[in-house]
Amino acid sequence: MAINLEKGQKINLEKSNGTKFTNFCVGCNWGAIVSGGFLGLGRKVQDVDLDLSCVMVDEAGNLVDHIYSPLYRTDFLGRYGMPPGKINSREHALRHSGDDLKGDLNGDDGLDNEIITVDLARVGSDVQQIFFFLNNVGKEDFSQIPYASIRMYEGTPSRVKEVFATYNVGSSPQYQGKKALIMGKLYRRNGEWKFSAIGDAYPDANLCETIRRIVNNYAK
Repeated sequence: MAINLEKGQKINLEKSNGTKFTNFCVGCNWGAIVSGGFLGLGRKVQDVDLDLSCVMVDEAGNLVDHIYSPLYRTDFLGRYGMPPGKINSREHALRHSGDDLKGDLNGDDGLDNEIITVDLARVGSDVQQIFFFLNNVGKEDFSQIPYASIRMYEGTPSRVKEVFATYNVGSSPQYQGKKALIMGKLYRRNGEWKFSAIGDAYPDANLCETIRRIVNNYAK
């Protein structure tokens, strides 16, 4: 049975049979904003473009690798001193499934919109923490989005074999004005990987501001 995580909760990556959870997917799911309409008439659907990204830091909290959308303009990223986007980490230990620009259009379909596959055995020895976060590219904030969730599961981006842990973030007044969500992190402790649910939202205008926030406030 999957673990339902709460904000701040930390878990060991160990399955019920005692084996370690080392190859898995981290998937995020969210919905488009639907308003109006009766029996399908006059229904309005507003696409929601969230970006699932991750950054990797070393023991000192320095940024050593990243995964975020290649669709971000290099001139924009350069203004913040950030490298171009990419879907593979340097050792190909983490890989992004690609950008979803809309969200679920007809309610929660139970599938993840963006997925990062993880092979912890291939992560570089200098990487001590891996942060997963969402940025809203549109004008709305997280209080307007029907749902957002992160889950860890065995399988592939197209096939869920077994869900290990889930962390649900429903739309809430506390997210009014917030356009970035730091969802959780993988981290090493005594030679083993663990996961911590963070769930902190901020009004960051773009992912570069969120990356800076992670490095300055969470990675040390």
